[in-house]
Amino acid sequence: MVILDIATTVCAGLLIGVEFSVSAFINPILWQLDERAQSRTIGLFARKLGFVMPFWYSATLLLLVAETVLRLHQAGAWLLGTASAIWIVVIVLTLLFLVPINNRMTRLEGSRFAEEARREHRKWDSMHRARVAALAIALVCLLGGVRG
Repeated sequence: MVILDIATTVCAGLLIGVEFSVSAFINPILWQLDERAQSRTIGLFARKLGFVMPFWYSATLLLLVAETVLRLHQAGAWLLGTASAIWIVVIVLTLLFLVPINNRMTRLEGSRFAEEARREHRKWDSMHRARVAALAIALVCLLGGVRG
């Protein structure tokens, strides 16, 4: 069970770290670029992270569910269940709201990066911050649950 605890914690922790860095470091720098550079960079990030993240989110969810099932009759099981539930809600809301915006951002080109696209990116960024906060809460629940 220790190996599962480590794998789950590392998988969730690294994912949240990447998501946090997008919110705290990458996007603030992107806002300082000229429209053409901003458009190109957002497209590159959106394509790369848009490809990797679905697998990473899914793998983390599977690890969280495994933790929950294996600890079902232990004291921290409710925290693991809460972490899993938060993760599921985050995935569903991401698919409904953030992925469509991300997909539009991958298709933008410098000349098409109008104020509307900047507005959409700001909207994505705002929702992303809420997602990062929810994931941080899920990580705290995970850590509390595995500690028991």
